[in-house]
Amino acid sequence: MSITIKVNAPSGTIVLDRPEKRNALTRQMIADLAQAFDDLHQEKRVRAVILTSRGSSFCAGMDLAEMQATAQQPDALAQWHQDAVQYHELLEQMLRFPKPLIAAVQGPALAGGLGLVLACDLTLGSPEAQFGLPEPRRGIVAGIVSPLLTFRIGAGHAANLLLTARTIDAAEAYRIGLLHETVTAADLLWVRAQQLAGEIAKSAPESLLLTKRMLNETIGEHLGTLLSAGAAASATARTTEAAREGLAAFLEKREPVWL
Repeated sequence: MSITIKVNAPSGTIVLDRPEKRNALTRQMIADLAQAFDDLHQEKRVRAVILTSRGSSFCAGMDLAEMQATAQQPDALAQWHQDAVQYHELLEQMLRFPKPLIAAVQGPALAGGLGLVLACDLTLGSPEAQFGLPEPRRGIVAGIVSPLLTFRIGAGHAANLLLTARTIDAAEAYRIGLLHETVTAADLLWVRAQQLAGEIAKSAPESLLLTKRMLNETIGEHLGTLLSAGAAASATARTTEAAREGLAAFLEKREPVWL
């Protein structure tokens, strides 16, 4: 299993559990996450969900080996479209999830991994937490994550991260509002997240549900449309020569050569 689920009322915890691959997201892992959120939706003891990970990385993004393998298939374009739709649907599920989601980040959260963080309502980070969207350096586009990033931290900060493709540390993430709180050590992350879950549990579930709807569907009324457009852009970018070179260079541990 690529994830594990624990219930410690009032929270439920989803752990990304593929540390040997930096918790990179495969198609199966995304399906497992969607099922985990469905299961915790039904669990009445759970008033908030903590999303965290095992190992030194929170999530390195999509599994690029799986992505490159798809390039060799005759139906690659259709598969890439389905991949984008699957990831888009997971983020939409998280945004519409009726209970508050807390991301507890103890290492790099990159590309699609950052998207998981941005789809959560509250974000905690240890000093080792890092955040970035390196897709342009791999010849691809952060189409689905970009609208969420802009929604959370504003267009100016989003442009800075997207166009430089740089990775920022926890202090910088806190300064720009991507990270809500820093915790002094990684082993205290879950403890602090559980404390937040306890604070959340003091509020009426119906009030929290309506508040999330107000934030993500009323104030963020165009977010769903932008995510759909981003999914199309992300799938299209994977068909380019730049994507082929960027992914090959990453897997071969060399610098890409752009034409």
